[in-house]
Amino acid sequence: MINKVILVGRLGADPEVKYTPDGLMITNFRLATDEQRKDKSGERVRQTEWHRIVTFGKLAEICQNYLVKGKLVYIEGRIRTNSWEDKDGNKRYSTDIIASDMRMLDTKGSTRETVMEPGTENNYGSPGSVPEDDVPF
Repeated sequence: MINKVILVGRLGADPEVKYTPDGLMITNFRLATDEQRKDKSGERVRQTEWHRIVTFGKLAEICQNYLVKGKLVYIEGRIRTNSWEDKDGNKRYSTDIIASDMRMLDTKGSTRETVMEPGTENNYGSPGSVPEDDVPF
């Protein structure tokens, strides 16, 4: 079975940093993706989805050091749904994207890629270009 997610979006806030009891760094941040379409009257309609992104270890350190609110990033990972009971006994759910790869993208038609894969040190990709029409914002 496959559980894989690919997102390109903008950070809604700077990453928040936490640590496990063993000292492993974790970052959490919100990522906004937009979908644009035309409604029945021909007007452009934009719908924004917010995603909760979680990173661990080396990737978390890189996210803490380089990501800021508004940054355009490519995220690859898997979906994880958590459930719990709130103080009133109601069942609650949250869905997170556990990131395994992250690439920082520039917004002016060029890309600055920093490819982060599990078990690798910083591996800097070569510059490329992304046509403005391919950027979802």
